[in-house]
Amino acid sequence: MTTAAAGANDEAAYRRLVEPHRRELHAHCYRMLGSIHDADDALQDALLRAWRGLSRFEGRSSLRSWLYRIATNTCLDLAARRPKRMLALDHSPAADPHDGPGTPLVESVWVEPYPSEELGLDEGRLSPDARYEQLESVELAFVAALQHLPARQRAVLIMREVLGFSAREVADTLDTTTASVNSALQRARASLDERLPERSQQATLRSLDDDELRELVSRYVEAWERGDVDGVVSMLTEEATVMMPPMATWYSGRDAIAVFLRDWAFAKRWARDRERFESGERRVRLLPAHASGQLAYAAYNYDAERGAYRPYALQVLSLDGPRIGEITGFVTPQLFPRFGLPDSLS
Repeated sequence: MTTAAAGANDEAAYRRLVEPHRRELHAHCYRMLGSIHDADDALQDALLRAWRGLSRFEGRSSLRSWLYRIATNTCLDLAARRPKRMLALDHSPAADPHDGPGTPLVESVWVEPYPSEELGLDEGRLSPDARYEQLESVELAFVAALQHLPARQRAVLIMREVLGFSAREVADTLDTTTASVNSALQRARASLDERLPERSQQATLRSLDDDELRELVSRYVEAWERGDVDGVVSMLTEEATVMMPPMATWYSGRDAIAVFLRDWAFAKRWARDRERFESGERRVRLLPAHASGQLAYAAYNYDAERGAYRPYALQVLSLDGPRIGEITGFVTPQLFPRFGLPDSLS
């Protein structure tokens, strides 16, 4: 399929031309913006810009490089108009667990998880190392750290370190010089190193043997479904954190998390409006999920009126060795379809 055919107002030809690049462009927009929904908007806008400008594509660079140039600049435009995404621990201090979760923030300010399967790693065209790097680049800690960088530094680091573009290609994308690109990359690396954990989740998962991982998964699911506070807490690091976006409330340390689990999460159930707790029987089921390249579970709460388990939170776990260092429970049932999760369990 040639660009000439696609540029001659042939939409079907254009779709066939760009389709092989769609997944990687979407993941790029997600890294830039920290939100799957913002990535959707950016990709749609970028592909529309590319369609309108295809007749001017002269082939001096590859089609892939040209599409990345458009997508990157689209993300820069969008980032300038929308609030920076963050994790709850970057928003406010840890809360007192006795007070319970607060109300959700109305603004869309939280980093969102990414469906690992949308990376297309099951297509067999990537080497094991490339798969590893792709998963690392959508981990919550990495994407959250990226959002602290100025947008152009973010673009430079992603294009150089994640995507492997040359300094000249990045300079052409951003209409700047290679010296400016190299300087921005140096500053971005230094800033990122201050925020990232010593070991990525991919490295941590690789360090555990299959039996260790199976035992950890089994213990966690069983303890959470049973409402076993001691069982969950025994799996945490001393300085573990629990976050629950869209609530700004988060808890730090095993003692605080134990209070939250005992007095709130395991003592009560979510109301149907997902914005408050209410008294009642707690019946929960967890299903494995594929989110951000990390261990993740979809949590379903039993709805007696409907006689079924309904979605209430997507939990993404961050490990620190064989223990859990962070539980981020996205109390956003609207995410479930995007992750290929059922809308109810019998």
